[in-house]
Amino acid sequence: MKQIEIKEEFKKLIPPLTNEEYKQLESNCLEEGIREKILIWKNYIIDGHNRYNIAKQWNLDFETESKSFSSEEAVKEWMILNQFGRRNLSNYQRSVLALQLEDVFKAKAKEKQKEAGGALPQISAKAPIDTRKELSKVAAVSHDTIAKVKKIQEKAPEEVKAKLATGEVSINAAYKEIKKEEKKEELQIKKNEYEKRVENNTNNEFKIDIYNTKETFRVIYADPAWSYNDKQDTPQLGGANKHYNTMSLKSLCELPVKEITEKDSVLFLWVTSPLLEDSFKVVNSWGFKYKTSFIWNKLKHNMGHYNSVRHEILLVCTKGSCTPDNKKLYNSVQSIERNNNHSEKPIDFLNIIDDLYNYGNKLEMFCRKIKKDNWYGWGNEI
Repeated sequence: MKQIEIKEEFKKLIPPLTNEEYKQLESNCLEEGIREKILIWKNYIIDGHNRYNIAKQWNLDFETESKSFSSEEAVKEWMILNQFGRRNLSNYQRSVLALQLEDVFKAKAKEKQKEAGGALPQISAKAPIDTRKELSKVAAVSHDTIAKVKKIQEKAPEEVKAKLATGEVSINAAYKEIKKEEKKEELQIKKNEYEKRVENNTNNEFKIDIYNTKETFRVIYADPAWSYNDKQDTPQLGGANKHYNTMSLKSLCELPVKEITEKDSVLFLWVTSPLLEDSFKVVNSWGFKYKTSFIWNKLKHNMGHYNSVRHEILLVCTKGSCTPDNKKLYNSVQSIERNNNHSEKPIDFLNIIDDLYNYGNKLEMFCRKIKKDNWYGWGNEI
């Protein structure tokens, strides 16, 4: 029996056979002998690890053939490319093999770039190598599959990789699970940073001027100083003007909300039924799109032109992608008895928003006072 060395670094490049495949190979070797030569480089096996194991176990004769390579990197490249030609591999296995060529291809790309360094860009005959594109070409899988498998190799536990190799788990399923875990980790980091920041600040530092702030906000909660422009909108008849300075629709639309909100953010905007149509002009001017709404059922009778107005509407609008962090579904109608302070909204809605959105800067606009430690506030009265 010839003694040959096993180099683990080389052996790991070979996708393992399933139990059924190994048994079939063993049966063939026992019946027909070791027909194919075991290939070696400097006494290390580079092709035939399974046949060598079977030969040792059953004391079977075999032949070897030496191959010549300039370096270990060249050996690895040959071994991987050889597997593609000899194996019925899954897309996952093909991608894993191809990724092991990444360093080799990167080195080639660097060398190619170095060789072309003296030529003018417009006359260089050597185009740069796109490593990921080359890997996908070698593996005969998509660029996207290579990217997903790379992430899986970096993040997935070994038991998941084993199931991928046998086909029990798909590449897409494993990738989605990793992205989900990454999102959880990212969320926890942001929550920790946010809680630390809130802990180190006081309410005074949370009062801001929206025209002169470097802060950006993920959550906006606004109860605008709407102007109703009707007979009741006068101090004598008890309209909004009696209680606070109102703003025209044009002035509301021109507020710099678009500039101080993050690319993925959410707006909660209070509006009453008479101004519902106008409210969408404000929503669009601020860079948001309407999604849904809450209704505040005030329970008590209130004056109105056409009916007893017992509700207000809280529009929910988003910019980019900003679905809630907490998937709890609150009732869209919140029945909370109003108090006697004009236009004052129950803190229950701030609590709901806090529960739905766990992190990020939050700003209450047109507020009379800062009600919660973790919220910024802007308004004439503060």
